[in-house]
Amino acid sequence: MKILGIGNAIVDVICKVKDNFLSENSLTKSTMKLVEEVEYKKLLSKLKIEETISGGSIANSIVGLSQLGNKVGFIGKVNNDDLGNKYEDGLKKENVEYFYSKKNEKLPTGTCLILITPDSERTMVTFLGTAGKINENDVDIDAIKNSEITFLEGYLWDEGDPKKAFNKAIQNANKVAMSLSDLFCVERHKLNFLDLIKNKLDVTFANEQEITSLIDAKSFNEVISFGKQLGKLIVITRGEKGSVGIEKDEVFEHESQKNLKIVDLTGAGDLFAGGFLHGYINKLSIKESLKKGTEMSSKIIQKIGARLN
Repeated sequence: MKILGIGNAIVDVICKVKDNFLSENSLTKSTMKLVEEVEYKKLLSKLKIEETISGGSIANSIVGLSQLGNKVGFIGKVNNDDLGNKYEDGLKKENVEYFYSKKNEKLPTGTCLILITPDSERTMVTFLGTAGKINENDVDIDAIKNSEITFLEGYLWDEGDPKKAFNKAIQNANKVAMSLSDLFCVERHKLNFLDLIKNKLDVTFANEQEITSLIDAKSFNEVISFGKQLGKLIVITRGEKGSVGIEKDEVFEHESQKNLKIVDLTGAGDLFAGGFLHGYINKLSIKESLKKGTEMSSKIIQKIGARLN
């Protein structure tokens, strides 16, 4: 198998909102907020659902990789409920091998409200449900050992059982890639993420905001210097400024695609990572891999949701 993703198995509930909905509900635009079930249901009761799609950051990347013809798999915890069944079906339809056996859990399958404002930005409100209770027993060692790269998400990292699952995956992986996921995650786990990047990861994905916060950089030049000193591969998306790959002393850049009809930025980073990893695992150059990531992210932001048809 080329790549195995391990992440939060979340069903995306997509809704369009006005900017004042965010301020009225104390939500910060373009970030992700974790909530309990009561708050999630209260918000949902005020919304009109546009679409419901199997999601989760790494799962979106893995589906993109499958659509590009790669043999891939995914591990993520769901409940044996209606949403859990829909989630599994969604992966199977995309030819993703699902290395997890559903059981009856105390908590329901995780869901995420994706609130799209008129400027196409997305703000997420996540009730992790059973996804956030992943533990080391949920991690299939054979699947990890049989994949060339294990791809993890920062959203999944948390003290206790998720951290143990994370470490088990890293210890048994041939190569490890990880996405920092969100500014919220970076600020919450700064020291742990720095340790992972410096000592345990082979490939790190971040956007400019996340990596700048992680190393408390004052400018992007400081980020470049950090990347060069790291001696590993770090891939950074910069929105309209394009993307950058840093490997040892070399810096590779690729511009963003212009004149796109942007509808929804959900999944832009996920599909970029999927496209880049497609290039990387199939022995394309860093520059060509950046180009493939840009191509995939450009497609996804011109439609609603984080999965290409």
